[in-house]
Amino acid sequence: MRWIIVGMLVALAGCGAQRVAEPEPRVVRVEVPVPVPCRVKAPAVPAWAADGLRREDSLEVKVRALLAERRQRIGYERELQAAIKFCD
Repeated sequence: MRWIIVGMLVALAGCGAQRVAEPEPRVVRVEVPVPVPCRVKAPAVPAWAADGLRREDSLEVKVRALLAERRQRIGYERELQAAIKFCD
């Protein structure tokens, strides 16, 4: 009976000596979007064609200047839209 008790103690001692394996540390890459300031240079405002009109100018000169300014504004707006699109 003594050998049975000794055997049980040895068996219990063996169970207590086992260690739980620690999980190994590992590196995990997590991609997170980071806000970046937009560094687009704003387009320069052109000298508008209609700014130089005078009251004495003929109707034809005024119409041509207004049509030219319209084209200038369309081009300027496209430059602004391209700068905004670049920053999105």
